[in-house]
Amino acid sequence: MRSAGQQRRTVSSRNRSGWTCSSATMAWRTRPLPLLLLLLFALALLFLLECNCLSLLRRLAWNRSIPNLGAPIAKALPLRFLGGESGHRNRKTYVSSRFYSDSVDGRTPPASPATIRRAPTSKHRGNLLLKVLQTNAQSRTFAKRADDFFRGHRSGPPCKDRFFMAWISSLEAFGPRELFSVESLFKSHPHACLLIVSNTMDSTLGSLLLKPFVERGFRVAAVSPDFTHLLKSTPAAPWFHRLRRREVSPGEVPLGQNLSNLLRLAILYKYGGVYVDTDVIILKSFGGLRNTIGAQAVDAGTGNWTRLNNAIMVFDRRHPLLYKFLQEFAMTFDGNKWGHNGPYLVSRVAVRIRGKPGYSFSVLPPPAFYPVGWNKISTLFSGPRNQSHSRWISENFSWIRGASYTLHLWNRQSSRIKVEEGSVISRIMLDSCVICNLSSSLVHKE
Repeated sequence: MRSAGQQRRTVSSRNRSGWTCSSATMAWRTRPLPLLLLLLFALALLFLLECNCLSLLRRLAWNRSIPNLGAPIAKALPLRFLGGESGHRNRKTYVSSRFYSDSVDGRTPPASPATIRRAPTSKHRGNLLLKVLQTNAQSRTFAKRADDFFRGHRSGPPCKDRFFMAWISSLEAFGPRELFSVESLFKSHPHACLLIVSNTMDSTLGSLLLKPFVERGFRVAAVSPDFTHLLKSTPAAPWFHRLRRREVSPGEVPLGQNLSNLLRLAILYKYGGVYVDTDVIILKSFGGLRNTIGAQAVDAGTGNWTRLNNAIMVFDRRHPLLYKFLQEFAMTFDGNKWGHNGPYLVSRVAVRIRGKPGYSFSVLPPPAFYPVGWNKISTLFSGPRNQSHSRWISENFSWIRGASYTLHLWNRQSSRIKVEEGSVISRIMLDSCVICNLSSSLVHKE
């Protein structure tokens, strides 16, 4: 008889020769871990695919949502100034409840899913600082080029109406919507001068984008900003120098967004005129507006504004309120809070100086510059679904055209929504274009 040790060695040798157990069975018994990991990976992949599909379906359903057809239509009433400022106290104002369900609490829009990105590392933020803030040959000539543009050297008579846009983003991102904003400006102000303050637009390709306007005789140019020149003798100059030395943390909010907030204040303080964001459609002339800012939210009971917005501003050169805005920017800068250095900044400063002598300015109610709130803007992109919806579109198109100077598209919420044929937006575009074959490319036709 064999001993137990001899039997084990015999079984082991038979297993090695392959005639007792199949190779697949042995592989499963000796190496179960790789197969188990493969199975777990496949399950995780299926889970992620399912989540992405559900998210896509939800987004499509939201984008295709149509207005509440039973909601009351806002009637066009004359615009009035809100109370609280010098010369405009205790005046009631009209508020559109149709589009401003958030007019009392004044909530800010959440970050769009398309704009949420992983927080940049400190190294990435440092590289961004160097790229955006560096001085080059073009930016050093900003003062001369801007003065020549406004004085009319080589390009026509001096500018009567000065408009500004700021673009601190890539050239590729300056797309059809931004170009249509330029179109609408010249449709309502054919003799105005538009200066786009931008590093990326101040290029050969940027000039090609603006060429159709120049060829039609419109006064538009892009010039790289010289922050040092624009902020000279302002309270924000020391802050900017500390930022360049990396002694100020840019925070988690994209630096370009906060530099845009600063740039628009500095430009208006230096030159005076009208600042408009590039996601704004201009509907009528700003003639008669002076030292004016628009309310985004109001108290429906009292008619007093609760929050202002800095997307559209009209101010004289060196207006004291602009100086206060620049001072507040430098003293309270926080790069980690969305809107803190923009809409919230102008709101809290205006609250503090409300009624004080020496600060003469006007606040227009929401229908003037922001007739449709960020949480309702999607309703204007849908084409007619039925007769009732078609009537809704016609009535609200007429109301916006009659009551508003501008329509803010709130690109953070609407940039991915298609403009459907026959929608309020498409009708406004057809009514506000100067190069209409370019504008028609934005309309989605079924």
